[in-house]
Amino acid sequence: MTPVSSGAAPPRGPLDGVPPGERGATRIADRVVAKVAAEAAREAVGPLPPDAARPHAGVVVRAGAARIRLHLELGYPVDIGARCRVVRRHVTERVSALVGMDVPEVAVEVERLHLAAAHEATAGRT
Repeated sequence: MTPVSSGAAPPRGPLDGVPPGERGATRIADRVVAKVAAEAAREAVGPLPPDAARPHAGVVVRAGAARIRLHLELGYPVDIGARCRVVRRHVTERVSALVGMDVPEVAVEVERLHLAAAHEATAGRT
C-alpha cells in the first residue's frame, strides 16, 4: 500500500501550466451546424403540410461565425415575412446556444407554398 500524505500538493497533469489559449481548439464541422440550424428552423416553422419537405440548411463557418442559408416550404395562407422573421430569430438563438457560434446572417428562401384548401379538398372536405 502507498502511504497517504497530508498537505502534499496534488499530482500535476500534462496540461498544468499551459495557458488555455495554447491547449488546442474544438472544431465543429459545417454539416453539424447545418443540422442544428435545420432542426431549429423546423421547430420555428411549426406543423408542416403533409406533402411539405423538411427545412434544410447550408452553412459556411469562418472565424467562429456561421452564415446560414435556410430552405423552407410553408403552408398557405401565411404571413411569409413574419414567419421568416420568427425562423431567423429562433435559428440564431439556437445555433448560438447549442454550438457557441456567432450568427451574423440567416438567409431564408421559401421554396414552395402548400395551399391548405387543396389538401382539404383531397381529404373529402368541401
